[in-house]
Amino acid sequence: MPEAKQEEKITGIEVPLGDTSVSVRDVRVRYKVQSTSNRHNHRRSGRFDNLSSRVADLMGYKRKVVVRALRDVSFDVRSGEAVGLVGLNGSGKSTLLRVIAGLETPASGEVLATHQPVLLGVSAALEPSLSGIQNVRLGCLAMGLTPAETEAAIPDVIELSGIGDAVYLPMETYSSGMNSRLRFAIATAAHPEILLIDEALATGDAAFKARSEEAMADLRRDAGTMFLVSHAAQTIEEMCTRAIWIHKGRVIADGTAYDTARDYRQWAWHLAQGKQRQADELMATIVADRLS
Repeated sequence: MPEAKQEEKITGIEVPLGDTSVSVRDVRVRYKVQSTSNRHNHRRSGRFDNLSSRVADLMGYKRKVVVRALRDVSFDVRSGEAVGLVGLNGSGKSTLLRVIAGLETPASGEVLATHQPVLLGVSAALEPSLSGIQNVRLGCLAMGLTPAETEAAIPDVIELSGIGDAVYLPMETYSSGMNSRLRFAIATAAHPEILLIDEALATGDAAFKARSEEAMADLRRDAGTMFLVSHAAQTIEEMCTRAIWIHKGRVIADGTAYDTARDYRQWAWHLAQGKQRQADELMATIVADRLS
């Protein structure tokens, strides 16, 4: 029987690491949301309570329940690191980015950063009715570049985005992928020390991924730090050097992008196949290894 070929480890571009740039300490985030489910009743007892519950349902009243989006999340990140965040929908990845960016205040805990983190979301400053190139100017100015720096950055932004002549068309005609790639190119033009990216790189082709990875590596070589949220664990594996797996608001694993993304992909595969026991056993093993 021929010897099995060892699988090559593919990971993001490694650059020299510096001092800690982001420190997340015991962060908790909780939301109060409305629910019509009886599962969230607070141990009602007695005939009157049951009757009150049914009357409230008939009258359209909704109960408020507490959702714990993040639970005691802690980690440190150094300049030069490319950190991927993996986990199922609703696990808390995007919430964590918003907390790091300072756009959301945690119920407890704190985030310390050496520079103001920039969440890839300059779309708030962009105008769909304007052309891509007009929005490049608008976005660069919104990110703090001078007019001269903006004009100098435009060719690189257009090349990185890879949208071609569409840059002269209104952004409202763009696909979601084209929109995301242009926003990413604008964000990197400002060379932020801490860049937070939420799903922006999942819509590009291989050429765009290669260009964007090199752009992020250049940012990190200049003592920058990058966080990337993606539902595609393979994207994390290929573009990051470290990965953090978040599940139901908790950190399940924190290690190299290759190992963490592969563990998550294997767990998610078991889950998709309906193999709940195998998925639970794998997660238990990973959690035990992290705590040991």
